[in-house]
Amino acid sequence: MSDFTSAFWPYFISAIVIGGIVFCMALLLLTSKSHDAAHTGESTGHVYDEDIIEMNNPMPKWWMWMFVITCVFGVVYLILYPGLGTWSGKLGWTQVKQYQQEVKESNERIAPIYAKYAGMPAEEVAKDAKAMAIGERLFMNNCSQCHGSDAQGSRGFPNLTDKDWLYGGAPETIAQTITHGRNGMMPPMAAAVGNADDVKNVAHYVLSLSDSQHDTNRAALGKEKFAACAACHGVDGKGNTAIGAPNLSDDIWLHGAGEAAIIERINHGKNNQMPAQGSRFTPEQIHVLAAYVWRFSNGEAAK
Repeated sequence: MSDFTSAFWPYFISAIVIGGIVFCMALLLLTSKSHDAAHTGESTGHVYDEDIIEMNNPMPKWWMWMFVITCVFGVVYLILYPGLGTWSGKLGWTQVKQYQQEVKESNERIAPIYAKYAGMPAEEVAKDAKAMAIGERLFMNNCSQCHGSDAQGSRGFPNLTDKDWLYGGAPETIAQTITHGRNGMMPPMAAAVGNADDVKNVAHYVLSLSDSQHDTNRAALGKEKFAACAACHGVDGKGNTAIGAPNLSDDIWLHGAGEAAIIERINHGKNNQMPAQGSRFTPEQIHVLAAYVWRFSNGEAAK
């Protein structure tokens, strides 16, 4: 894949562009000088549709000048804007700057809409129908790709409609998550647990915490070995929102349930990341969006 992102290609394309302009200008100059004025007005011998005769006439001057102007425009454009290798252009224009400017202008236009909700507690914003309509659009356009249009997530993407929050479900915490993102990492724990049989025993003990189908004898043997996991998940396996350690006793499995899935996590760990969204939204938009997400699992309180 690196072959397609090397420095060669910008210069290759630049050579084609410059070569194309030079070739067109040279061709125009050549054809303008090669016309034989002595035979102007004579037929070239080509007849179309029985009565359309091609005459030996020079190109109209306006057409030739339009062609020249087009080539000159191309040269001026390549000087002012990026288009030749690493040349950034005299104007310093970039698509990123253009995007940022358009976003800034858009945010300034809609700022009065969000100003109304900025000073309201998120719990009150969640009761406002207009605010929730705005929050819905923000969610559908930016969050539903991962969490689903119904916010119920999928494997590896948290369900936002239940009360199982890895880092806590308070509106302020949700806003923090949206703004800064999260990087949840479980390191491989097989070496700390013991051998393969010990890992399997711990897996069955974890299953027993949520009363899922498990081997009772193996679960009893795995309880002691679970001490290697308790530092994050707690002695009772109920997790720790301060570090995003999942609750293992509620039968909610983000990366798959069952013996095989748990053994996989113990052996290989897991790194799950939600990217920061703070650069995409204003603080006021995040406030409304956080209230909308909070409402999923607190529907009664939001009425």
